Amino acid sequence: MTDFVGLTWDHPRGRNALEAAAGEIGDGDTLRWEVQSLEGFESAPIDELARDYDLLVLDHPHLGDALATGSLRRLNDLFPDEIRQRWEADAVGPSIDSYRWGGGLWALPLDAATQVSVRRPSLVPTAPVTWEEALDLADRGLVATSLAGPHAFLSFCSITVSLGTEVPAADTLFDRDVSERALDLLTRLSAHAPAGTDRLNPIGLLDRLHDRGDIGFIPLIYGYVTYSSPDVVFGPPPTRNGRIGSTIGGTGIAITRRTPPSPALLRHLAGLLSPETQRGFIPRHDGQPSMRAAWTDAGVDDAAHGFYSATLSTIESSWVRPRVPGYIPFQSHASALVRAAVRGDRTPGDALDEIEERFAALPTAEEIPA
Repeated sequence: MTDFVGLTWDHPRGRNALEAAAGEIGDGDTLRWEVQSLEGFESAPIDELARDYDLLVLDHPHLGDALATGSLRRLNDLFPDEIRQRWEADAVGPSIDSYRWGGGLWALPLDAATQVSVRRPSLVPTAPVTWEEALDLADRGLVATSLAGPHAFLSFCSITVSLGTEVPAADTLFDRDVSERALDLLTRLSAHAPAGTDRLNPIGLLDRLHDRGDIGFIPLIYGYVTYSSPDVVFGPPPTRNGRIGSTIGGTGIAITRRTPPSPALLRHLAGLLSPETQRGFIPRHDGQPSMRAAWTDAGVDDAAHGFYSATLSTIESSWVRPRVPGYIPFQSHASALVRAAVRGDRTPGDALDEIEERFAALPTAEEIPA
């Protein structure tokens, strides 16, 4: 009999379904979940957490550090090929590919999310389709941008992708001309945002959009199905020439090396990804499923006020961030540089120079353990 403990993030989308499914999981084994803040989920060192927890809910850019420190178990060794192949075929967008490295699968994609747009129809009846239309709204003070924590850099990345760059290149993160245009666009979108919105994480921004009524449109923010309603409408981000730019997030469940997983624990985790659980149990408990069967289910979509059908094309085309050791600190510093440029505290050229210098100092793919 083993008592397993996992760590997830403290939001109904992150904890409710996991907690409801936990407890006695079979063969006398038990599982309980503890929570950390969204900021901890985004930046806490994985190797330290892996010493204290058997399961970790993490984002794919943590893989580089996790593999460099030998913190996780390779799931290829724990789940049969036919099960993993079914997950790979059924997962929405790159939500499972983002947890693959060196031929190994290192986390189960429980939750799928990417940056999408959101609007308050009472203020913005029709969603802007192009960045130019979004700028018109921004000039009227109706637009907020997601700039807190790592999100300034993530918003910048998504705009850069939408403007046509292929990322990352061999020795640089972005094409310089495109990145300059993206940073200028993010600056202009942010220029007249309601006061204080630049300090809010995505949850805070969505709360404010819903509660205060001074935000009409956010062009790039991680989608949260729990906010979808007739008064909070999600959709694709604006584009230029029809190209969607979005940086995938979501969460995966990784098994650490702290305690060997039991057959009961593995059955429990596999059950979370079953079509029945993904279409029923997960949505009923405020979760955001990772399998396409749920995203394309008419009943699931209707209950979510059209969230899934409105954002499916965005997640299917989303960009996967680099997964190298040191990426998480790099992302945090790059985000601070983007914020400084957006606020006028750094010149765009200086900010982009430092971002590229720090990116170039990260290990290459060939240097990452598999």
